[in-house]
Amino acid sequence: MSGKGSRGGRPSSPIVLVLNGPNLNLLGTREPEIYGRETLADIESACRRHGLAHGMAIEFRQSNHEGQLIDWIHEARTHAAGIVVNPGGYGHTSVAIRDALAAVALPAIEVHISNIFAREPFRHHNPISAVATGVICGLGGQGYILALDAMRAIVAGKAPTAKRS
Repeated sequence: MSGKGSRGGRPSSPIVLVLNGPNLNLLGTREPEIYGRETLADIESACRRHGLAHGMAIEFRQSNHEGQLIDWIHEARTHAAGIVVNPGGYGHTSVAIRDALAAVALPAIEVHISNIFAREPFRHHNPISAVATGVICGLGGQGYILALDAMRAIVAGKAPTAKRS
């Protein structure tokens, strides 16, 4: 599986951008009955180890600011093979993040730590899901690892992808 760009004439590892939205910096202490005790640093370490073991370079970022997330999505189009995004609360409200993901036309896997469909009704609406290649929710930090496995298959051309709207 090749990435964008090369090192010394050899294909480089595909870069997967892992983006995290608002309040995810508080994982481990924020509503542990919903989100568990795992911290964002724990999830980042697991993603980096998994990426290394499977030939993917992981860029892991978090911001509480919608515009910063959008800027990172735009930048990804020049160097990343795909995006794993946990938009946090922006998943329910952000047409701007949805439009940014659609504009860059990279495969994107949306991740939510909790099962958003077993929670408050306002969390059931996600404009981002409509442009995501896939959605994983309710599996805690393990959802990120599953998303990386799916992205690896997508980038390698070994997974079907639905046409995004």
